[in-house]
Amino acid sequence: MDRGSLVLLLCAFSLVLSKCAESCLPRSIQAAVPQKIMSGDIVYKVDLTRCGTQVLPVKTSDPDFDMQSDGTINTLRVTTIPVSGRMFSVWLQDPAGHSEKLNVRLSPEIPGQSQFPVPSSGARKRYKRRWSPLPFQITENDSPPFPKEIEMIGSDSSVNHSVYYIISGPGVTQEPLGLFSLDTNTALLRVHRPVDREQISQFKLLVKVFDKDTEEETDLPLTVTVNVKDVNDNAPEFSGPLQFSVLEQSRPGTVVGKVNATDRDDPQTLHAKIAYSLLSGGDAFVIDPGTGVIATRTGTLDREVKDTHLLVVQIKDMNGAWNGRSNTATATVTLQDINDNPPAFARPSFRARVEENQPDGLILRIPVEDRDLAGTPSWRALFFITRGNEDGNFRIERDAKTNEGLLLVTKALDYEKTSKVSLMVQAQNEVDLKGTTASWLSVPVDVEVLDVDEGPEFLVQNLYLTIEENTAAGTVIGTYTATDPETRSSRGIRYHKLSDPALWIDVSEVTGELRVAGAVDRESPFVERDLYNITVRAVDSSSKSATGTVVIHIEDKNDNTPHIPQKSLTLCKTDGGLGSVVVTAEDKDDFPFAEPFTFELADRHDDSWTIIRLNGTAALLQEAKELPVGNYTVPLFVRDQQSLGAEQMVTVRVCHCADGECLPPRRSVALGLWGLLAALLGLVLLVLFCVCFSLVCVTKPEKAFIKDSQDGAGILLQSNTEGPGEAVDAAVLVSPAAPEQSAKGSVSDGRGQHILGARAEQSMQQHADGLALGDSLGQRTVAHYGSGLRALDERRFRFIDRSLNAIWETNGLYINKKLSDFTAEGDGHLADDVLHSYGFEGRGSPAGSVGCCSDFGDDRGLDFADTLGDKFKALAEVCAPK
Repeated sequence: MDRGSLVLLLCAFSLVLSKCAESCLPRSIQAAVPQKIMSGDIVYKVDLTRCGTQVLPVKTSDPDFDMQSDGTINTLRVTTIPVSGRMFSVWLQDPAGHSEKLNVRLSPEIPGQSQFPVPSSGARKRYKRRWSPLPFQITENDSPPFPKEIEMIGSDSSVNHSVYYIISGPGVTQEPLGLFSLDTNTALLRVHRPVDREQISQFKLLVKVFDKDTEEETDLPLTVTVNVKDVNDNAPEFSGPLQFSVLEQSRPGTVVGKVNATDRDDPQTLHAKIAYSLLSGGDAFVIDPGTGVIATRTGTLDREVKDTHLLVVQIKDMNGAWNGRSNTATATVTLQDINDNPPAFARPSFRARVEENQPDGLILRIPVEDRDLAGTPSWRALFFITRGNEDGNFRIERDAKTNEGLLLVTKALDYEKTSKVSLMVQAQNEVDLKGTTASWLSVPVDVEVLDVDEGPEFLVQNLYLTIEENTAAGTVIGTYTATDPETRSSRGIRYHKLSDPALWIDVSEVTGELRVAGAVDRESPFVERDLYNITVRAVDSSSKSATGTVVIHIEDKNDNTPHIPQKSLTLCKTDGGLGSVVVTAEDKDDFPFAEPFTFELADRHDDSWTIIRLNGTAALLQEAKELPVGNYTVPLFVRDQQSLGAEQMVTVRVCHCADGECLPPRRSVALGLWGLLAALLGLVLLVLFCVCFSLVCVTKPEKAFIKDSQDGAGILLQSNTEGPGEAVDAAVLVSPAAPEQSAKGSVSDGRGQHILGARAEQSMQQHADGLALGDSLGQRTVAHYGSGLRALDERRFRFIDRSLNAIWETNGLYINKKLSDFTAEGDGHLADDVLHSYGFEGRGSPAGSVGCCSDFGDDRGLDFADTLGDKFKALAEVCAPK
């Protein structure tokens, strides 16, 4: 291509670019503005949205005007627009460096005619003042001198009135005070000191106009807005952390992080438009100038070469222009590790030595090196034996501290079988390799087995034999021998038993022959799951030994008959039915020499029972007829499956039950010889009691008297025991006696006839002493007390009941006599015969008080109860309370 063609091509390309620039901007603009424009006023805003960020204002032809990056055209100082208008140009530039000219024409606004009537005197016509002005602007941090004029505010009412103005609001009557002032006559607004836009960006002031004569408002209040124009007085600042991380070997363009920055200047201006750039670290990273996002520039970042990168970041306002304010900071980018380095062995091969028969132990350490980050899954090694360990003699582990491989023996080696083992060990990591073409490495390991002098070895470690129980003594059941592993001979080896719990087996010292030495019993406690073990030691000529086990399986024989473990049974009687009990049997033998059992009644049974099979181990023994209470012996025959059995005796106790327990047996009321004698004695005493009762009834009350003697003959005696003692029925102790031998407290009618006294009656009423009398007529009974003497038949007391009134009258006479004695004897008597208070321990005595009415005599006359014989003792047991 020649030079002329190239020039034409460049020209055509320039025309295309020019057309592209013209397509997003108008050729010229025209705007109407006030005749006087204050500093910072916006006169026009060019729409740059169609151009995006392709164009940027460069300069203007008029120094009184400026154009921002968003297309806003404003004034830089107070400017007056002539009536003919004012023109200037703005140059815009695209990223390729091509410029575009924009023509701006400003025309002054023509004020309208005044709406107030013209005075008749022919005064000169005035234009209408603008009471609603555009927002005023002041520049922040403006330089002195102060005050500075902002604008004159005039009301239309000043044409017809003599007025004054008042202003209020922030900066005047509110904080910050004294910032603004308004001339009351001319309405000229002034500012008196610099203003910081970052503190207050706008002021809204209220202006009122008043007639000087009438003090009345001549116009509506006016709100005046004063905007503070921003200047670039704040440098951008970093916000947020500057610590970032990214994986090594990341692709170019991988986002690392975002740098955040702020600027206190007006965000609507270039003063707050921040541009980001890297002053260092640009060889490996890039940063977006508009967003501050850091990304990788290359894909070769290697943590093992350099794990930390320091980037100097610059932030600059004015979108990075030469006159913008800037700030710098250092961002730290840490490379995260990936598993791009496999573990490498420190040597190309390894050797180890181990003695044969060595138990589990460490034989070799295998060091590795890994360039990845220590302590991470990319660094931690995993070791595998990939070849040579087919017999499972070795295992390999990792040392958690050093990351070394630990080769251990798990099963003893035999030099006679192999003298050398060749292993192949591979090292891996916990995670897969990434970002590299390398693969896992392996290393050969040769293990040399050293020969040692070994002891004998049994041909099998555990010898299994089977015999029947009860095998005859002396029977040979097998041979258990050992050999020398080097000579493969059993010559010179001796055998000994180490354990034989039941002493059933003998071992030949020379040949290792096993013979039965005792009665082999499968049911022995030394046998577990039909197995019996003995331990044998083999010793060679050098005193080296080996140990082996003989496991003997004992086969069962039917050498045990079924057995009834519970032979004492209890049968609870039921009303109107036949009772039964369950008989259970067991057999020490195993199947088929045990259950199911057969239950039968032996031939010598008495037809009182029947037996029914319930299941394989139990049967139901049932009454064949209703049997009385008592103990019964039942002969049973129990057989196993092979009909082997024996006769066994079962004792069945038939009884009445309560809550499953037998009640005490009901004793027979039949009396023996001594019982008849006691009944006759009671009958004689009853006749004597009736005679005494009749004498009492015919005796006049005034002739009755009470004689207080010291003997206790003829009354119920107390044994003074705390447990059940011996006592005699009160009805048996009534007997005639001479007046001088009458019982203390007995009643006499003057003719030598004695009846039961008050003290005897009191003893009969004391429940605590075991004697109780009922209250209903014809139902009196006497409870058993002490020695077991039962009361006489209830019919005897029907006669006693007829004389109860007389007995109570006699008791009354006795008590009156006592009272009179108390009066005569004085206080000395009270010490012995009154109720005394002793230490109370929380409960009263069930026997009541011991006072004047409880004086008993001695217990003579009861010794005969000790010599009444065995029949009387049987009667006492019948009457004894349970």
